[in-house]
Amino acid sequence: MENQRILILDFGGQYSLLIARRIRECHVYCELRPYQTSMEEILAFHPIGIILTGGPESVLASGSPRMNPAVFSLGVPVLGICYGFQLMARELGGRVIRGEAEYGKASARYDSGCPLFRELPEAGDVWMSHWDSVDSLPDGFFPAARTDACPVAAMYDPGRKLYGTQFHPEVSHTEYGTQIIRNFLYEICGAVGDWTMTDYKRRIIREIREKVGDGQALLALSGGVDSSVCAALLSEAIGTRLACVFVDHGLLRKDEGDEVEAAFSGRNLRFIRINARERFLKRLGGVTEPEQKRKIIGEEFIRVFEEESKRLGAVEYLAQGTIYPDAVESGTGGAAVIKSHHNVGGLPDTIAFREILEPLRLLFKDEVRQLGRELGLPEPLVSRQPFPGPGLAIRILGEVTEEKLECLRMADFIFRDEMAKANPEHQASQYFAVLTNLRSVGVMGDSRTYDNAVALRAVTTDDFMTATWTRIPFATLDRISTRIVNEVPGVNRVLYDITSKPPATVEYE
Repeated sequence: MENQRILILDFGGQYSLLIARRIRECHVYCELRPYQTSMEEILAFHPIGIILTGGPESVLASGSPRMNPAVFSLGVPVLGICYGFQLMARELGGRVIRGEAEYGKASARYDSGCPLFRELPEAGDVWMSHWDSVDSLPDGFFPAARTDACPVAAMYDPGRKLYGTQFHPEVSHTEYGTQIIRNFLYEICGAVGDWTMTDYKRRIIREIREKVGDGQALLALSGGVDSSVCAALLSEAIGTRLACVFVDHGLLRKDEGDEVEAAFSGRNLRFIRINARERFLKRLGGVTEPEQKRKIIGEEFIRVFEEESKRLGAVEYLAQGTIYPDAVESGTGGAAVIKSHHNVGGLPDTIAFREILEPLRLLFKDEVRQLGRELGLPEPLVSRQPFPGPGLAIRILGEVTEEKLECLRMADFIFRDEMAKANPEHQASQYFAVLTNLRSVGVMGDSRTYDNAVALRAVTTDDFMTATWTRIPFATLDRISTRIVNEVPGVNRVLYDITSKPPATVEYE
């Protein structure tokens, strides 16, 4: 039996993925699809509800994004958010005008008679980000919320089960945002909350067995959370017909290759370690553009796996730990490419495998961790902070060289070592060092230096789609800086990045 489903039609909003995350948190399955999705595909999806996201365009502009207006006549509840709210109003006969800009936090007053705001206080903070405003409602709609600058901050038509909010309930800045989304799911769409990792584990193992049959699979194992959970999942599904290939591309952190081998070599699976440092560094020689780095690394991974599959013989399937944010950030449908993940947008056009298996492709990071616990993986492995597949190559700004890699490994080790010694309450979700492309003047041992600057990056997050920079105590930062400057040759300056995501991404490249 399939899970109940919510369909999210994406108009390119910066918070679109957050909407999906909040829905999953409420134990309801959902997928993000481009707004151009055909009516046939929408009907085939069998959604119990549809959400229209925000977006950067104006509904008043010629050629602005539109989906099939028949969506509003399906009898399925629809929630429009920001751009989706304005589009709903305009398509159904209301009026949208270019109004006063409203960005950031605002105080909204709710109509508790609207099911979206059931059991909420009369007022609460909401997050606004818009120029256009709904000036008059379509027939059948009632106003449901207002702010000082926005008389129609929400609307609803109970007969047709159509709802809209000008503000963004999906962001943490909206005080009762999760409850608003939950009300839409449970009070309006009739969700029962049947999306769990226990159910997903059982279903995906069955699907893997049906697909692979008596065949063999090769897993691209990095030792990170995603590929480790993928390894445990595939091992349970097809046992020894899985070969886990760990490619040491020379872009790993200090001692990481040995640590990965120690963690997996004792398990009931075929673990193969390949030393490919020279070939990766040769391909990266002279390359400075971030997207090109990612694509080179993605292609070289595939070529190594192809060679290993020939050696093993009759390996038809390549498996990898791609997760949902990877696919979305690499560009899907009308979404912009934020960065090409080496295992998605970095893949070559042709590969010598029958098919790529991606059993985690529909999961968010915290769902992957929960699945790992369901599969019995140890907590230190499940809770490990992320490390990108391209490794230190995308933490070195500019060309990647052996000298730069050694410098960054030492600085990164010191940072992680001091963070491990710090009070646990100050721990970040992810932290690492970056070798910038900046050299600056310094004084060391009464002599002038002209050396590298290292940037430290630490973020706190629960979903890695948005993140805030971590407030590491000054005393800890002082110890880290002192050690790096004294112990790492060629570094005379340490910087601390205090930029959140957005506007920055967690990684630098």
